[in-house]
Amino acid sequence: MKRSAAEIVREYGPFPGVDSVNGLTYDGERVWFAAGDRLIALDPASGKTLRTIDVAAHAGTAFDGKHLFQIAEDRIQKIDPKTGRVLATIPAPGGGRDSGLAWAEGTLWVGQDRARKIHQVDPQTGAILRTIESNRFVTGVTWSDGELWHGTWEGDESDVRRVDPQTGEVLERLEMPPGVGVSGLESDGGDQFFCGGGRSGKVRAVRRPKRGSAQGKTCRARRARQDVQGKTWSPYSPVYPAFTGSLLPSSWRK
Repeated sequence: MKRSAAEIVREYGPFPGVDSVNGLTYDGERVWFAAGDRLIALDPASGKTLRTIDVAAHAGTAFDGKHLFQIAEDRIQKIDPKTGRVLATIPAPGGGRDSGLAWAEGTLWVGQDRARKIHQVDPQTGAILRTIESNRFVTGVTWSDGELWHGTWEGDESDVRRVDPQTGEVLERLEMPPGVGVSGLESDGGDQFFCGGGRSGKVRAVRRPKRGSAQGKTCRARRARQDVQGKTWSPYSPVYPAFTGSLLPSSWRK
C-alpha cells in the first residue's frame, strides 16, 4: 500500500452562514456543496459562491452530467440544477446513516460512515446492487480514471484512500494533517480532489497522485475530444472494464 501526506493546494471558506460542509460534487465548472438547508455553487477559480438552491442537504452530493443528487436524511433527492426543483426521491440505503455520494456508470455509489460500507445503488429504485466493505468510517466517495476513492474521518485522523473496487483492499492513502477532516470527496476529473471540511465550513483542493499509465493518457485525450465535440462530460465515471464492458463511459453523452 502506498502512503503519503495529502498535499492541500487551496482552501475555500469558511463561507458566511455555513456551519458545515456535508458533501460536495463538481459539474465540470462549479463545485456544489451541501450546507444543511441548501446547496451552494462555488467557482473554484475565483473562490466566489455563485448561487444557492434551497433544499435539504444533509450529507453526500453527486452529479450525473445533468442532474444533482443530494442525500437528505433517509432519502436521496434528484434535483434539476437549473430550477432547483426536486424531480424524484429514492430511499437511501443507510436509512439516514449515509455519508458520501457519487455517480458512476449510470448508478449511485453511497457511503455509510459507521457501517464502513460503500453501496452501488439503482438510481431509479434505490435497490442495492452490490456492497464494498471498508475498514474505516466512509465519508466522501468518488471515482477517478477507473479508481475508486473514499474519504475517512475518525477522531483527529482523516485520509483519502484508493481501494480495490472488487475487494475493498486499501491500495493508497493520502493522509490529511491532524485535525483536518474529509466530510465529502469529489474528483475534478484531472489532478485534484475537492474535499469537504465538515464543521470547519471549508472546502479544500487536494492534489491527486499522478498516473503515468497509458490508460490515464488515453482517458484525458478522450475527455478533450468529447469537450471539443460539444459533449457533456461527467468527471466521476469510472473507466473500469469490470463494470462497463468497454473503455467509453456511458455518461459521456449529449
